[in-house]
Amino acid sequence: MKVVIVGGGPAGMLAAISSAKCGNEVILLEKNQILGKKILVTGKGRCNITSSLDMSDFISNVPGNGRFLYSAFQNFTNQDIIEILKSEKVMVKEERGNRIFPVSDKAEDVRRALQKIVEKLDVDIRFNSEVIGIEVDDENRIKSVKLKNESIKADKVILATGGKSYSGTGSTGDGYKFAQMLGHTIKPIRGSLVPLIADKSICSRLQGLSLRNVSIKIVDIEENKNIYDDFGEMLFTHFGVSGPTILSSSSHLLRYKGIDEKLKNKSIKLLIDLKPSLTTEQLDARVLRDFSEIKNKQFKNSLDKLVPKKMIEVLIDLFKINPEKMVNEVTKEERNQLVQILKNLEININGFRPVEEAIITAGGVDTKEINPKTMESKIISGLFFAGEIIDVDAYTGGFNLQIAYSTGYTAGMNN
Repeated sequence: MKVVIVGGGPAGMLAAISSAKCGNEVILLEKNQILGKKILVTGKGRCNITSSLDMSDFISNVPGNGRFLYSAFQNFTNQDIIEILKSEKVMVKEERGNRIFPVSDKAEDVRRALQKIVEKLDVDIRFNSEVIGIEVDDENRIKSVKLKNESIKADKVILATGGKSYSGTGSTGDGYKFAQMLGHTIKPIRGSLVPLIADKSICSRLQGLSLRNVSIKIVDIEENKNIYDDFGEMLFTHFGVSGPTILSSSSHLLRYKGIDEKLKNKSIKLLIDLKPSLTTEQLDARVLRDFSEIKNKQFKNSLDKLVPKKMIEVLIDLFKINPEKMVNEVTKEERNQLVQILKNLEININGFRPVEEAIITAGGVDTKEINPKTMESKIISGLFFAGEIIDVDAYTGGFNLQIAYSTGYTAGMNN
């Protein structure tokens, strides 16, 4: 069987590996000059390969149509990708949150290992090959793949073109167009795991400041509802907020009922607990102790031990206290107000950054139109899908890459 795979990312490479192992003639078309370019930007250049969680726990970490992936996750597991990489001498290690990384901390090692395996299986890799269309016959069967200057006949085509996130790596949404032209429904494309636009009057002043070991909550104050909470790291930017906890929160936020209207009405807030290890009472005692040691200092010089230096001016403005006031003049009510700000720093969330800045894309080819056991189209015979082009997306932690491996391998192994 002649199999043509469009897209040489992690999904495309695993599709090529499994298809070649089945004895097929495999052609892998990639518009870039290397395979797996997007792998290089994952995990901050270190590549969070997968998660060490049991595969039965993966689906609960896929808010976007997780159940659709049940068969694919069974066909190709986290242990399978680890073993494949080990065969190319890429050893792995586990870090907090069950995250699996290469021991070398180099995403390039993972990318190179997968490309080597594809090459060893004699897959015909064609770089700088931009596909412009997929052709079918009168019976809605796959016929060929059209490039600018040629047409490649195929018995089977696997679309592994990625989503629209990180468009600089080649994920420009071409696959959605091909699928739609063939009759498939494309669910709205949105950024998932994407930075959030927030109150610039606060965030722009804190730009570049990274907070570790803080608790965050995304809440709808209008409904008095907690949408998401997390603990870990976040980052202030010129446009708002980012970092691991914020990116994870965006997956929940984009699925929140009526979110667009909620953002317009400014009812969505980010609450940051800067001292999550201390109760309100404990923090008050801590502040009182600090103040007793520096009672003859001005208030503006009293917060160094409590918060990063860059935050002090912002907190003073929020606190609305005279910064020149002496510490020994701060009242109990004012101290309580300070504690409340430290435990609940409130920031308005105004929107999402563009999908091109997202780590992963939500939306894509409707899962109802794909056979979950094979990844074959229910509309076009011989057309398969793999990876981010499908309407599935997960939280951070290696789950999205595992989706790419598992759906790619499944699409490649079924004839």
